[in-house]
Amino acid sequence: MSFVSELKEKVLSGYQVTKNEAMQLWDCDYDELCSSADEIRQYFCKNNFDICTIINGKSGKCSENCKFCAQSSFYHTGAGEYPLLDTESIVKEAVYNAEHGILRFSIVTSGKKLNDSEIDKMCEAVKEIHKNADISVCVSFGLLNEEQYKRLKDAGVSRVHNNLETSENNFRNVCTTHTFEDKINAIKAAQSAGLNVCSGGIMGLGETNEDRTDMALTLRELGIKSVPVNMLNPICGTPFENNQKLTEKDMCRICAVYRFILPDAAIRLAGGRGLMEQKGKECFKSGANAAISGDMLTTSGITIETDMQLLKELDYRTVLCNE
Repeated sequence: MSFVSELKEKVLSGYQVTKNEAMQLWDCDYDELCSSADEIRQYFCKNNFDICTIINGKSGKCSENCKFCAQSSFYHTGAGEYPLLDTESIVKEAVYNAEHGILRFSIVTSGKKLNDSEIDKMCEAVKEIHKNADISVCVSFGLLNEEQYKRLKDAGVSRVHNNLETSENNFRNVCTTHTFEDKINAIKAAQSAGLNVCSGGIMGLGETNEDRTDMALTLRELGIKSVPVNMLNPICGTPFENNQKLTEKDMCRICAVYRFILPDAAIRLAGGRGLMEQKGKECFKSGANAAISGDMLTTSGITIETDMQLLKELDYRTVLCNE
């Protein structure tokens, strides 16, 4: 029995992959790795697929210097800039998505964190969404504290998104205006407030396979069950504009290794999927079982209709995973 097959059987019986074992997976046979990851996905998650959409609720002029981001005030990218959207605009978008079969809708805002006044406005928007649409609401409002997260939960938010972006070791190469520890503290604050957390990262930031492994292990330690896996879309004007683009095959391997480490998580293809020749189709046969549909924050995505057809072809059914 090969190393991949043996490790797969151990994972299926409840075993947690070690860092050493995960590092070995990166060099294993591609086809065997991906097919084994898909078996693990089928065992723990069946054919359930978590598809969500996002709205850019506040754009640009961000005080943080994340080197991949078009919205950072440190760079000149031509990205749109506008303040917090009004409740009517947010609710209209949520209703549209609910009517098209989307079960989870996320409001994402630029900046290090929303202030209390802005959180009050978003709480009202969330309440109005629930009055008008049958859809779960997720928010990505930056590095908030537990009290702020509790207010959002009371308003009807069920999940918070806060990406680690990369490993602790590599984080300083990506951002210096806040720390990896700041991210961890915000995630723990959301969990303490009783919220589920969605957290992952971006691939193609110059990280190593060890960085990718370390981030996945950190997510496992934090108990994260929704893991966005973004592929960097190098934006002109950012420090990472000349980073080499990953391929769909690269992303399949990453999703497969992540499935071994996080066997029961929703591994979610997010930003950059539109750059892939098959829009992530092969990743959904290599361990991934969730996606962000529609447009991203500053780049075009894939239409809901196209994604729903793809999921039908792959025999997936849309559900709220790990809610």
